[in-house]
Formats: sequence, C-alpha cells, structure tokens
Amino acid sequence: MDGNARYGPPVAVDGGGTSLDYYLVFAGADDRGRGAPPSGNLIEEFLLCDDYTAAGLDSVEWTPATGAWRDSPASSRGIRVDPLLRERVVAVSRREAGDAYTMLGGGELPREASIRGLFHDGQPLPAAAPLDLGPPGGGGPRLYRILFAGELGERGLANLWQALRLEPAGDPADPRTRVVGTATATVVGHVLTWELRRIGPGIAWCLDVTVRLGTGPSSAVGALLHHHRQAIREQGLIPVTIERFA
Repeated sequence: MDGNARYGPPVAVDGGGTSLDYYLVFAGADDRGRGAPPSGNLIEEFLLCDDYTAAGLDSVEWTPATGAWRDSPASSRGIRVDPLLRERVVAVSRREAGDAYTMLGGGELPREASIRGLFHDGQPLPAAAPLDLGPPGGGGPRLYRILFAGELGERGLANLWQALRLEPAGDPADPRTRVVGTATATVVGHVLTWELRRIGPGIAWCLDVTVRLGTGPSSAVGALLHHHRQAIREQGLIPVTIERFA
C-alpha cells in the first residue's frame, strides 16, 4: 500500500497560526550581519496529512532582478543540503518578509491565499505507514520526528530551553550528547513528551514527540507540532520533514 494512501489527501494545517514559512535570502553570508539588504524572498509551506505528517513542500521565491514570483523547489532543496547556501538564509515573520519585499520594490506582499495560488511545482516528501508498536487493536502512542538541517549555537539552544520548556537530559555543550533536553505536557487530555536531539555534530537536529492520545481534539497535537517547529526554525534551523514512526 502506498504510504500516503493511509492518511488521505494532504491538507494545509496551520496549527493556530500561519502555515507559511518566510525566509530572506542574502547574496552572501556576511551580508546578514552588516545591514546589507536581502536579495529576495523565499516562502514555503509544508503540506500535511491528516495525522500532521508532511506529504510535500511547496515554495516560491521572488527577487527584484526578475520582479516575478516563481516556483523554487531547487532553492528549497538547496538550503537543506548545502551549508553554505543555508548561511545566506534567515527565517523571518510574515511582517519582516513584507517589509523586505516593499523595500526591494515589490510593493505590498500578497495575501497568503494568493501566495498559495502561486505554488505549482511542489516536491513530494517520502512517507510510509507508521509501525503499530502499541497493543493489539491499536491505541498505542504516536511517535513523531521533526527533522531539521543545520547547527544550533549556544544562544539558539538557550532560547529553545525556554521556548520548549526543556529540562536537562545531557550536556548541550558536549557535541557527543544526543538528547539535550526533554519536556512533558498534558494538552486537552493528550500527554505529549518531546526530546530535542542532536543527530551528529554539526549535521542535523530533530525534535522527537511522543503522543498518548486522550479524549480531546487531535488538532491540539497539530498545534503543538506547529508551534515547536516554528520555535526551532526561528533559531536558524531549517525544517526538513515531519515523520511518524508509530
């Protein structure tokens, strides 16, 4: 069976806020810190299945040189696999992206519905039906992994400590430490535990989230995954995918 068929058609889920991710792209990595204007905008959206795993990634980019929006799957792939290109990209809010767009001569940033109408050449993300590791008949916990490209600096880790309400699980300064922090919360009856995990020194990070579903709406799970993904993205990491293993 095709993995995506298990979930039904992909849907855009915003988790209680915008589901578009905004980035500014600079001509060089040094431009970010010396006040030089960006060279363009990159806007992305993960397409989510009904269990909040990622089925695809849409993206468009705009530069004053072209004056037009165009699909940008190559740029989206590039910032996830090329560390040098990733250093030229900064995650920003919609307001900051709009300010840059206006400053570069684009006028008013299009509404999000209009931006979605520009998506034509999205890239599918691999998906497979999760293993059922629970008791017979289902009902076991769900295990999600949000994978990120890039490296967290000391300041980024400190910011995430507060944003994700983490408790220490290892020395975050030691590159050999895999799980650096954990937290648990109960949200409308669901018990959620998450771990911030390093995947090899300087390679990647992930957030593993275990969900024990209660009687509340499952949208609360999507909202938490969205919030945590955005909190980590704001510290300079680039989200790659959202997987589910159980």
